[in-house]
Amino acid sequence: MPALAVADALRAEGAEVVFVGGDRAELELVPAAGYELCPLRVVPLPRRRPVKALHAGLIAAGAVRDARRVLKQVRPAAVLGGGGYVAGPVGLSAVVSRVPLVLTEADSHLGLTNRALAPVARRVCLSFPVDGRDGARYVVTGRPVPAPATDWEAARARFGIGLRESCVLVFGGSQGARSINRAAVEAFAGARFHVLHAAGERDLHELQEMRPPAPHYDLRGYVSRFGEALLAADLVVARAGGSIFEIAAHGRPAVLVPYPYATAFMERAGAAVVIPDRELTPARLAHEVGSLLADPSRLTAMARASAALARPNAARDIAHELLAAAR
Repeated sequence: MPALAVADALRAEGAEVVFVGGDRAELELVPAAGYELCPLRVVPLPRRRPVKALHAGLIAAGAVRDARRVLKQVRPAAVLGGGGYVAGPVGLSAVVSRVPLVLTEADSHLGLTNRALAPVARRVCLSFPVDGRDGARYVVTGRPVPAPATDWEAARARFGIGLRESCVLVFGGSQGARSINRAAVEAFAGARFHVLHAAGERDLHELQEMRPPAPHYDLRGYVSRFGEALLAADLVVARAGGSIFEIAAHGRPAVLVPYPYATAFMERAGAAVVIPDRELTPARLAHEVGSLLADPSRLTAMARASAALARPNAARDIAHELLAAAR
């Protein structure tokens, strides 16, 4: 999703954008957004399983060869790496082919691929300041997010939420967050507010067995046009990471179960309440959410603080870094 936001900003500047991706969500999302997708076979590197790591390394070697073939066909002026294992072979091929490389990092630390490629990249665009990653090569842009949804009544209607009904949105990233999923299902089983819970497909069947059907609890594996879910909510319960920029773009207060820096980012600003993962229980979650929903003035102040943290120009700023590298 961050890469699509940057692609839209690049297209607005008159650039042509081609994606190289694997076989996950990009297979549907990229063509649906109107971009060409060149598929690349590559798998994650299991660092604690030597035999599987060797197999993944052999596949990665083939992916580098295939990525170089793609670059020869497309002849890009610059390459943007979005992190993750797919970006490794493409980024390496760009460096070998002397194509300018710009990297983006969505989290509060550099992942394995970005750590390996950062020394040879023209620019590394960070969502958050990272210790030891400073100087001209690094720039803090924030995380690019899609333009926020704006039609509140339509968003509420889409999810069947009454205009006067309180709504809590629960999510943990595209794969879900197991500790949040389990705690939320128990904490909000008898809630008097609407719960919209995007659990991820991995845990969905287990959660459906844990939670009897209830009209107030909308449990889903995935929510498309996710900005509408954020807009419809009064309060968000989420795993803290790069997604906090989308929460901030919609000006939503949050209860966060942390990744270290991202949590401090919102907590210090007064936009979030933090529950350490080791302290997350259904009772604690129910208490924190209930206290916030019962205090409208505090919720409003947190919403304002959240909106003040937004980086609405992140996608444009990264697009400009890439265009500058291309020139």
